[in-house]
Amino acid sequence: MLGKTAGGLYWMFRNLERAGNTARLIEAGFRIALTRSKDPESEWKSVIVTSASQSAYTAKHSGYDSARVTDFLLRDPDNPNSVLSVIKGARDNARLVRTALTTEVWMAVNETWMVLTQALKDPVPETDLPEVLSLIRQQSALVRGALHGTMLRNDIYDFCRLGNFTERMDSTARIIDVKYHALLPATSFVGSRMDNVQWEMILRSVSAHASFRWAVEGEYNAPNIASFLILDRRLPRSLAFCASQIVDHLSYLAEEYRDRPKSLDLAQDLNARLKNRDISSIFDEGLHEFLNAVIRDNNTLGRQIEHDYRFNA
Repeated sequence: MLGKTAGGLYWMFRNLERAGNTARLIEAGFRIALTRSKDPESEWKSVIVTSASQSAYTAKHSGYDSARVTDFLLRDPDNPNSVLSVIKGARDNARLVRTALTTEVWMAVNETWMVLTQALKDPVPETDLPEVLSLIRQQSALVRGALHGTMLRNDIYDFCRLGNFTERMDSTARIIDVKYHALLPATSFVGSRMDNVQWEMILRSVSAHASFRWAVEGEYNAPNIASFLILDRRLPRSLAFCASQIVDHLSYLAEEYRDRPKSLDLAQDLNARLKNRDISSIFDEGLHEFLNAVIRDNNTLGRQIEHDYRFNA
């Protein structure tokens, strides 16, 4: 496969995943802000910091509030990571690789672009925010469903899924990090009912609330929820699940192309770090430090995938 085609597939699905994940990140900030009113500016700032958009945001705005942060992350054309920007990027990449896609996948991507362009043509009132965030997640899921239901399981599919899981790992780590940065007003609240309720909100923001109830025999507290989101390989948004899927798809490509890329070694190293771990050792290491390391190493892995498969050639 041409590197340009592989890159188009990979970035089409990274962008689609990023749109849904940005909606989840905003929802996490929105839910957290509802439970605390003493310092909403620092809470919305944490959402911008976690989205890796602070420099672009501060170039345009001097303060942080619900209206400005959500508009910047959803609609701002000067923000390359806004939902509108990444959905346009996904559609542009889909057009580039149109002949590699089934009709169903192309139509789902095009519909997503049209629906979200219309939904985000004006600033979103706070009262409409939950509905709009839900729509963004639903449209992203629509494209994934078309991919699963109609595409051959070949190198085209592998590059699409690599885009999904590298982006999802980054997002899950960042959403958990919102908790570290913003949720607790004081260390005295750790382990309190307030702390546990806020961790439960993080579960809801990654669509894992019901899954937690089904899979975990324990209460809603920081160790149980963090363990579920980081280490449980049954959860499709956990860090461990994403790492294992990246290894699988890079292994399929290595077998098909009869070449072992450096990115596969990096992915296996990252996957090994998430195996046979317990959450207490991660807390001892420092949750923030652990998540930062995962984000950094996942970014390195993404750049190596681009290099190995010559996306820019």
